[in-house]
Amino acid sequence: MKRGSMGEAAAGSAHMEYDRELLRGNTDSLLLYLISESDRIHGYRLIKEIQRRSDGFFKFREGTVYPALHKLESDGLIRGQWQVQPNGQQRRYYSITEKGEQVLLKRISMWFKFSNAMNLILSPQRS
Repeated sequence: MKRGSMGEAAAGSAHMEYDRELLRGNTDSLLLYLISESDRIHGYRLIKEIQRRSDGFFKFREGTVYPALHKLESDGLIRGQWQVQPNGQQRRYYSITEKGEQVLLKRISMWFKFSNAMNLILSPQRS
């Protein structure tokens, strides 16, 4: 790769597609973080919040988020509770458990170490 091509790729990154494999291992961490931060939140709101915070770069689908939420719940990292809405419909709200908070802290620490190591390698060498 030429030296200038990395900057060119980054400049247009807001509209580029990304390799879904890069995100696959971090979906749970994103969900845990947003659930922790919001105290309690429903799945559709999580989808919209991820899209908003990433400036539209990440566009999660229900088919990705809801299975991940079910897994997090079955692993004891979050708890879901049904709530009846004023229109009579039910909506499931999620909150993080103590175990989920501990796992989230470990994942955040691991992410920063990982991304720092990647940045060290991908940054131009200083002479």
